[in-house]
Amino acid sequence: MGKRITVDPITRLEGHGKIEIFLDDDGNVANAYLQVPELRGFEKFSEGRMAEEMPRITPKICGVCPTTHHMASTKALDDLYNVDPPRPAKLIREFINSAFMFEDHALHFYFLGGPDFVVGPEAPAAERNILGVIAKVGLEIGGKVIDMRKRARNVITTLGGRVIHPVCGLPGGVSRGLTEENREEFRKTAEDAVEFAKFSLGLFADVVLKNEAYVDVIVGDVYKHNTHYMGLVDENNKVNFYDGDIRVVTPTGEEFAKFKPREYLDHISEHVEKWSYIKFPYLKKLGWKGFVDGPESGIYRVAPLARLNASDGMATPEAQAAHDQLYETLGGKPAHNTLAYHWARLVEMLYAAERMVELINDDEIMSDNIRTIPTETPTEGVGVVEAPRGTLYHHYKTDERGVIKKANLIVATTNNAAAICMSVERAARGLIKDGKVSDGLLNMVEMAFRAYDPCLACATHSMPGQMPLVVKIRDQEGRTLQTLSQHMSG
Repeated sequence: MGKRITVDPITRLEGHGKIEIFLDDDGNVANAYLQVPELRGFEKFSEGRMAEEMPRITPKICGVCPTTHHMASTKALDDLYNVDPPRPAKLIREFINSAFMFEDHALHFYFLGGPDFVVGPEAPAAERNILGVIAKVGLEIGGKVIDMRKRARNVITTLGGRVIHPVCGLPGGVSRGLTEENREEFRKTAEDAVEFAKFSLGLFADVVLKNEAYVDVIVGDVYKHNTHYMGLVDENNKVNFYDGDIRVVTPTGEEFAKFKPREYLDHISEHVEKWSYIKFPYLKKLGWKGFVDGPESGIYRVAPLARLNASDGMATPEAQAAHDQLYETLGGKPAHNTLAYHWARLVEMLYAAERMVELINDDEIMSDNIRTIPTETPTEGVGVVEAPRGTLYHHYKTDERGVIKKANLIVATTNNAAAICMSVERAARGLIKDGKVSDGLLNMVEMAFRAYDPCLACATHSMPGQMPLVVKIRDQEGRTLQTLSQHMSG
């Protein structure tokens, strides 16, 4: 008799979701779904607001990645008012964004994704967390993680005005420049960030790449999808987090499309399923073919591995060397191994740190020329940046007073929504056999979405601070056969 397995809520991600796994009469997976049961309404309640408020409103979408929402929104205002910020303002914005990308990638590797590798995917649940990581790598390393994230966040606090929801972005520039004292402090932060990123890549090499069992999991078929890939690139098709064109490559690495942010609706459409509040973007030229991969499917992926796949490499030397090692190990470019997102995230962490060094050493970043005052009547604007979780689109239409009439946001994770569902189903099918289910196996199913570092329902939290988890195994009649739980009372 078939069974239904519910993982609700799923763990170690931003936001809330649940997984439903349906077993057939033989105990094998018939189907599996990742559901997002919460509704994000920012597009609707932004209507009627002044456009200048959007860089302060939209960061509230997410308490984990508000900085990139602030940047995308500010860039949308530049476009809305047809104003080009002075170069020093762009340097300051990119420096803030690079500091954020560095510290957020560190957060995911050490706190959210890393426990599956550093501690082990089937280790006891109580050890699969940052405390387990520290126990494995030592207190000194744990102190380094906390210190580097604190110092990177201090960059955002100082230049952005606030660390959680920055307020520095203005149409045409920024509200605050650097002092010489700031510059010296931030230069040291950037230089130390490079060394920390290199250390983190070394830790990954020692703990993961030297473990044949882990490597087999990474390169195996359970966590693999042949999809298209999307990411921002500079004029040399190198990865860029702050500016550039959006590039899409095919599952075999050929350029499929390259377009300006304002052209995104010519290339992307969104599909809706009745069982989830998250939308499923796809490539318009290929169309929606369902939850399938391959060259004819319109499903694409974003975020670290996708950005590397969609580019011709990294724009900084140390990150380029790390990029080359990744693809040499995985057998060429593009790589389709979902768990390699963790490795690509560390390559990007190194790039963000190196870019911080380049930016802070550019003397023009000290200029007082940090804003061009808008003079034109607003109509429509699009802003795109790379968030840790992928390409982020902000699109506003206003009346002549600058009041929002319509807002369209494709939040970074939304781009990956279809692929995440496919990855969860594929992992469930590959791991659960003959009705045998364990906490470790269910965690390995969760690893399929955790690699994407998804943010499913931003700015929502679980009280009193612990993530409750209940897994119920039911028969076809709905009778509960077994219940597994953590952080639940009663």
